[in-house]
Amino acid sequence: MRIAVTGSIATDHLMTFPGSITDQLLADRLDRVSLSFLADDLDIRRGGVAANISFGLGLLGLRPVLVGAVGADFEPYRVHLKEHGVDTESVRVSDTRHTARYVCTTDRRQNQIATFYAGAMAEAREIDLCDVITRGGRLDLVMVSPDDPAAMLRHTRTCRGLGIPFAADPSQQLARLAREDVLELVDGARRLFTNAYETALLLERTGLTEDEVLRRVGSWITTHGEDGVRIRRAGRPTIVVPAVPVTGVVDPTGVGDGFRAGFLAGTAWGLPEVCAAQLGCAVAATVLDYVGTQEYRLYRGSLLARIRTAYGPESVARVVPHLRELS
Repeated sequence: MRIAVTGSIATDHLMTFPGSITDQLLADRLDRVSLSFLADDLDIRRGGVAANISFGLGLLGLRPVLVGAVGADFEPYRVHLKEHGVDTESVRVSDTRHTARYVCTTDRRQNQIATFYAGAMAEAREIDLCDVITRGGRLDLVMVSPDDPAAMLRHTRTCRGLGIPFAADPSQQLARLAREDVLELVDGARRLFTNAYETALLLERTGLTEDEVLRRVGSWITTHGEDGVRIRRAGRPTIVVPAVPVTGVVDPTGVGDGFRAGFLAGTAWGLPEVCAAQLGCAVAATVLDYVGTQEYRLYRGSLLARIRTAYGPESVARVVPHLRELS
């Protein structure tokens, strides 16, 4: 199955604050906030939603097509992705802008404050999926993840025009998208991905009820952190998949991208959505063990052990035939 992942490609600057961010907020001063944190650590890592998802798919043995825009500083990052099974030939390189930057501070309670600089990502709107298809052949699925908003809309329209199934993951861009834009990104999506907060924001932005959203998409996958995942389809009972337990979270950044990689790989292999979500949760749990979004590795034994512990031997039996390429 040939999957294209469109969206952000960025460098992450990850800092840790030993206190609590919420302790610095004054209830009667929220209209004029000026905060400063003395961070203990700084890690500079590769990131960006589309790159993170592609990296995870590559580790699982697929060869995803990464589609996005970067700066001339991207070359070492390109080599890293290619070494981990990602097709980077459809990445646009800007002549004038740097690759996007994500700056995030995480406190001791795993609260986060983040800022994203788009940089070269603003040129993603110039990318035509038709050129991607001409270069490498027809796509079986396009994952439209957070990106330049015009690019997200363009890719969605192209998928509809060409009859290519697509998944919608508006994520961080929900905050700046107009109602009409959100509706266009969602309508007809084979799958819609949100976390719990984004679910509420999507409903607020669109003015739709949950049932009305479900009538517009194939299935709606919502992540709830340590409370697991909900999979909903119109007219069907909700499927709840518990999270894989993790002791001692190292860094939550990129955990949602890891889940999406595992879920997309599972559905590409023809697994039922519940099994795909279980694999996604196991990959997400692995991401939590590392600082950074692309520092983790997937080993067959440990991945299957997580699935067996959380979901039982039947789930292992469904997944194991597809993990032969893992060491």
